[in-house]
Amino acid sequence: MLATIRRFFSERAVLEVETPLLSQTIGTDPQLEFFTTEFNFPPSRQTLYLQTSPEFAMKRLLASGSGSIYQICKAFRNGEAGRFHNPEFTMLEWYRVGFNLQQLMDEIADLIAEAFAGQLSSETQRISYQDVFKLNTGLDALTFDYQAYCAYALDNQLPEAIDICRHDHAIWLDFIFTHKVQPELGKNALCLVFGYPACQSSLARLNPLDDLVTERVELFINGVELGNGYYELLDANEQNQRFDREIAYRQQNNLPPVTKDHRLIQALEAGMPDCSGVAIGLDRLLMLLSNSASIDQVLGFAVGRA
Repeated sequence: MLATIRRFFSERAVLEVETPLLSQTIGTDPQLEFFTTEFNFPPSRQTLYLQTSPEFAMKRLLASGSGSIYQICKAFRNGEAGRFHNPEFTMLEWYRVGFNLQQLMDEIADLIAEAFAGQLSSETQRISYQDVFKLNTGLDALTFDYQAYCAYALDNQLPEAIDICRHDHAIWLDFIFTHKVQPELGKNALCLVFGYPACQSSLARLNPLDDLVTERVELFINGVELGNGYYELLDANEQNQRFDREIAYRQQNNLPPVTKDHRLIQALEAGMPDCSGVAIGLDRLLMLLSNSASIDQVLGFAVGRA
C-alpha cells in the first residue's frame, strides 16, 4: 500500500516531505483531543503538543514555495480507541498547488482506484452534503431547525442526541450524519461527499455562491470515513477569526486550552498559493483493503499492546 502511494505521487512529481510531530502549537478544533508533554530544558519548561495532523506545518512549507507536497506520518489523537480508532495512527496528507476541490476529488478517485486495483465494483459516487443528508433523513442540513432535529431523533430511537447536541448545529449534524447517513455511503465503491455546512469546516474556504457551504470533501467506502479535504482557506484574517471562535468555544465548554499557531497565520499573511489538500487515514484504508473487521488487525501493536 505504501509503495503504491509513493509511486502514485512520484509519477505526478509531488514532493515527499517530513514535518515535526512534536510542536509548540496545536489546532483549535473543539472536536479533537490532543496529547501534551513537557520539554525540560533548564532553566525553563515548555508544553509541547503531539500533532493531530501535519497540516499547519505543511501549509507553512507551501507558503515558503515548496510546490505540491505529500507526507506519510504518524498522528496522535487523545480519547480515541475502538474499531476504527487508535490514539496513534498513520496518516497520508497531500496538497496540490493550483487545484480546486473538483480537481482534488479527481485525484482522490485516481489514488483510491490504484490502491484497490479493481476491488471496488462501482464508479465513484459524488453527492453534496445537503443532498445526501436530505435523502437519508429528510432534514435540511444548512438551516438549523431545533424542533425538527429533536423530532427526528425521537422518531429514530436516538433520544440521547437531545442531551448531547443541545442547541449546537454542528454537533447535531455530526451525530445524525454518523448514525443515519454515513452507514449508507460507498457500498463497495468510493463515495465523495462535498459542500459541507460552514459550521463544520474551520480550515476550508466558503463557497463563493453560498456562504452557508464550504469547499470541503470527505471520502467513504462501505460506510467507513477515510479522509477529509479542503479547497484551502487563504485569508489570514478570516482564519485568525475562526481560530479565536474555536478557542472561545473551548473556554466556554471547559475544554483543554490550546496555543494558537501564529506562525500559520503569518504564513497566510505572507501568501500561501491557491491549493487544495486532503488527509487520509491509512490504517483504515489498509483495513478495507485487507477485508479486516478492525484496525487492530492491521496494526502491529494497537494501544492495548503497545
